[in-house]
Amino acid sequence: MKVQQGWRRAVPGLVLLLLLAPPSRAVEPISLGLAIAGAAASALTGIISYPRLYCYFRECCLQRHELRVANALQESLDRRLFGQHLVSKVVVRAVRGFLSNSQAKKPLALSLHGWTGTGKNFVSKIIAESIYKRGLKSNYVHQFVATLHFPHAHSINLYKDQLQSWIRGNVSICPRSIFIFDEMDKMHAGLIDAIKPFLDYYELLDGVSYRQAIFIFLSNAGAEKITEVALDFWRNGKAREDIQLTDMQNALSVSVFNNRNSGFWHSTLIDRNLIDYFVPFLPLEYKHVKMCVRVEVESRGYAVDEDILNRVADEMTYFPREERIYSDKGCKTVDAKLDYYYDL
Repeated sequence: MKVQQGWRRAVPGLVLLLLLAPPSRAVEPISLGLAIAGAAASALTGIISYPRLYCYFRECCLQRHELRVANALQESLDRRLFGQHLVSKVVVRAVRGFLSNSQAKKPLALSLHGWTGTGKNFVSKIIAESIYKRGLKSNYVHQFVATLHFPHAHSINLYKDQLQSWIRGNVSICPRSIFIFDEMDKMHAGLIDAIKPFLDYYELLDGVSYRQAIFIFLSNAGAEKITEVALDFWRNGKAREDIQLTDMQNALSVSVFNNRNSGFWHSTLIDRNLIDYFVPFLPLEYKHVKMCVRVEVESRGYAVDEDILNRVADEMTYFPREERIYSDKGCKTVDAKLDYYYDL
């Protein structure tokens, strides 16, 4: 009885403290000064007697149970990703296995490859949402775009220093930080090697462990090799679902490593085998484009009109020129094309 009364007396003061406290923020490229607020909020979390209640009001660096993450991830991929059986299998197993391993020897590193519109950004978003409720808006999920954050070749040394500081600062605040690097095919060669120590098999670096962090790389590099394998299966009368990761992973990693127009060109991350999985996104066929259109129509609350689905899919351009099998933009322009039919 006394414990319950004490709890009731403590809650109002605790709630007031939570509401007055500055929210935990992570270090972003815009300002290193945000780390101060994040460190202060993290310290506040440690002294509060009821951390679960604190995390109800403020986002905490606490991953969901690995089974919940895996189930949420699998459900989202099954419902919203089309034509990518390899992605669904590899990503779910990799993330589930990593989160359930309390003795991980290194961070998880996934490299997603394929043409524009095949789902790379979408999958990185789903991974973030499965671990943190706020997804890409979470204080513990950090997205870098090569052409935005690292535009100038002459500043590569400055970018390397900044990148190391941003990662070190964020992992110090939250060990389960997620880092997403978009447009790796447009990143200056050599820059990404600055993060090599954080992906390696070190227990601690300057007192900080990076073994719980997740690194995701997105790139169009290697798409030609992926299409080559998929097209070979099609021409030999084999189903795309028969393609196995072993059919292309080694060829894909070699292709990316030797691509001069890729941020992974001769990268130590590949040379030292620090990328755990090269995940191929297959080019999308006509039927997959229609699936994308259907889901988008339903998400807008409209009744599905099969005629419109066919029109939008027909308006896409397909390759190779003779067979016209694969959409050259995947599902990327579906949203804009639907505006023409529905939002008049």
